[in-house]
Amino acid sequence: MISEIQNFLASQQDAEYAEFQRKLIPNLLPDRIIGVRTPVLRKYAKEIAKKEGITGFLTALPHTCFEENQLHAFILAGYRDYDLCISAVEAFLPYVDNWATCDQMSPKVFKKHLPELLVHIKEWLASEQTYTVRFGIGMLMQHYLDESFEPAYLDMVASVQLEEYYVNMMIAWYFATALAKQYEAALPYLEEQRLEQWIHNKTIQKAVESCRITKEQKEYLRTLRGNS
Repeated sequence: MISEIQNFLASQQDAEYAEFQRKLIPNLLPDRIIGVRTPVLRKYAKEIAKKEGITGFLTALPHTCFEENQLHAFILAGYRDYDLCISAVEAFLPYVDNWATCDQMSPKVFKKHLPELLVHIKEWLASEQTYTVRFGIGMLMQHYLDESFEPAYLDMVASVQLEEYYVNMMIAWYFATALAKQYEAALPYLEEQRLEQWIHNKTIQKAVESCRITKEQKEYLRTLRGNS
C-alpha cells in the first residue's frame, strides 16, 4: 500500500507548485515536498481510506514526505467513529511537522463530541510539541467560539507558554477570531495587555484585516497597539 501511494504521488507531481509550497512551508527540507495539489490529495484520501492495507500506511510513521502527511490528515478527517478518530489523531500528532498539515487536519466527527474533545484539547495545550499545541488551539478556535463558547477558553489559550513562532501565530489568530465572534469577552486581553507583546500586536493586525470586525472596532483596536 505504501508503494502504491508513493507511486501515485510521484505521478501527480507539479514542479512549479512544489516550489510555491516550499516557500510557504520553509521549515521542511525542499526534497520532502513533491508538489501535489490539495484537491488531488483530498480526493485520493477518500479513495484509499477504506482500502485493505491502509492501516499499514497510517502506522508507518514518520512519513517520508509532506504529501503523505497530508493524506494521513485527510483520511483521519473522514473518520466517523469518534473513539477511533481521537486515538488515531493522538498517534499522529507527534509526527506532524508543519503548519499546513496541522491546520488542515479537521475531523468532522469532533463537532459531535465537544465535551469529550475538550479533555484532549487541555492535554494538547500542555504539550511541549509545537504542532500538538497549535492543533489544540485550532480546535478551540474552530469548535468553541460560537454557541459552545466559555470565557475560560480564552484563559486557556492566553496561558500557553511555548516560545515557538507557529504557536504564537496561532494564538494571535485565535484571539483575532475571538474578537470577531466574542468581542466583549476577548477585548480585555488587549486592553489589559495580557498577551505577550508580539502576539498582542499580531492579534490587532489580524483583527483589523478581518471583514468580520466593524470599522469602529478596528479604529479602537489600532489605539491599543504596543511598541514591538
